[in-house]
Amino acid sequence: MPYSYRQLSSSDVALLKNLLQVFGQAFHDVPTYQEAIPSDAYLQALLAKPHFIALVAMHGDQAVGGLAAYELDKFERERREIYIYDLAVAAEHRRKGLATHLIKELQRIAKTRQAYVIFVQADPEDEPAIHLYASFGKRESPFHFDIPVE
Repeated sequence: MPYSYRQLSSSDVALLKNLLQVFGQAFHDVPTYQEAIPSDAYLQALLAKPHFIALVAMHGDQAVGGLAAYELDKFERERREIYIYDLAVAAEHRRKGLATHLIKELQRIAKTRQAYVIFVQADPEDEPAIHLYASFGKRESPFHFDIPVE
C-alpha cells in the first residue's frame, strides 16, 4: 500500500491524536504524548491556528509519521521562519523516505508562506536525525536551554 501525505486541518483531531501515538512510541516517551492528551476542542483550535502546521504520512487510514511545526514572525525584518518542533516515523515505516517527503512538503508550504528558512534541533546522539537534516541544510551547533516558568 503506498503512502499519502496531507496537512491537517481543524477537522482532523482524530488524526492528530493518532500522530501523538506515533510520536510517543518513536521518541520512547509515551507518557508525554499519551498521559494528558488535550481535549478535542483544544486540538481543533490548535489545528485552526495559522501558525501551527501539522503534516502526516498516511498508510491507509493510519498516521505512520508526521511533523509538527510553527511559523514564527520575525521582528528584525519583515519575514518569517518555520521551526520543526517534532518529526517522527513509526519504526516499521522508517527508511522509506517518509521523513524526507514530509520535510519537502514543509518546504513547499514555507515557500507559499514566504518563509526564508526552516530550522530544527536534533539531539547529538540521534545520528539518523542529524544525517537527515544535514542532507537538507547547513549544520549549526547552538546550545539549547530550558528556562522554567515560575
